[in-house]
Order: sequence, then C-alpha cells, then structure tokens
Amino acid sequence: MTESSANPSVEHILVPVDGSPQSESAVEYVTGIFPTADVTLLTVIDPVSGFAAYDGTTEGSWKTQAQQAAESLLAEKRSMLQAETDESSNDDADIDTDTESISQTIETVVEFGEPVESIQEAADTYDVDQIVIGSHGRAGLQRIIVGSVAENVMRGVSIPVTIVR
Repeated sequence: MTESSANPSVEHILVPVDGSPQSESAVEYVTGIFPTADVTLLTVIDPVSGFAAYDGTTEGSWKTQAQQAAESLLAEKRSMLQAETDESSNDDADIDTDTESISQTIETVVEFGEPVESIQEAADTYDVDQIVIGSHGRAGLQRIIVGSVAENVMRGVSIPVTIVR
C-alpha cells in the first residue's frame, strides 16, 4: 500500500513544536508516515511562562528573546523535515513512476498565547487535515495541576489528532 492510498485525505499537517523530545518525536513521525504532506510547524509562546523564563540578557523584551528562540527552534525542525524529505526523494528516484513529483511545503509559525487555544485556532487558520502532537506523558497529580495540552487540543478540534510519545 502506498503512502497516498494509506492516507488519502491528509494533505496538510500541523505539528506543534516546543523543543521537547516528545515534539521532536512528532516531527519524526510526520516524516515517516506523511512524507509528502504539507507541514505547518507551530511554536506557541505562553506569555506567562515566557516572561518567567526571561533572563534579561537579550536586547529588547522577554517577547523578543522568546521570538528569537522560537524561530531558531522552528528553523532546526524545518531543516530536519527537509533533510528527511530529500532523503526520501532520493530513495524513490530508483522507482520508475508515471506520476509527477510531489513537492512538500513546510511553513513555520510563531504565536503568542495560551497553547491549547492557539493550537486549535492555528488548525482552523491554516486549514490542516490533521494535528500530530507530542505528549509529555504526565500522570497523576502533575497531570491534574499542569493538564494535558495534547488531550485538550484533541477534545477541542474536529480533525484527527495523533498523539506521539
């Protein structure tokens, strides 16, 4: 079964990225399962935690520092996706097909706001078919206090959500 017949309606995927190993696993999952889908990589900067993490060493505000860090992270993940896509294309070059080559578009977006709401809004704004999100796997009291972004995103959208650990 080919990728296109296995996932016929998945043309555009949203992947929230926060720098954690779990979000990196989500990016890796997308490269393996949806190598030709368009991807929007999203980093959401929560003003509450963004301000708390400001170290005062960057010119400008905490917002400037957070924006720069997010853009750097997204550039790294974009390069990772492009490298995997290029490698996959080279592997497929040996296969003789009559179909035209499908090019993948990778977009990066930085948003400021509450993570769950921002991810849900981005899914609508960028008209994605699916969300692939990493889960930190919290349990017990920590999950009750911190909550589960992945679970709350899943409950608030009408498109498929794949949670990767």
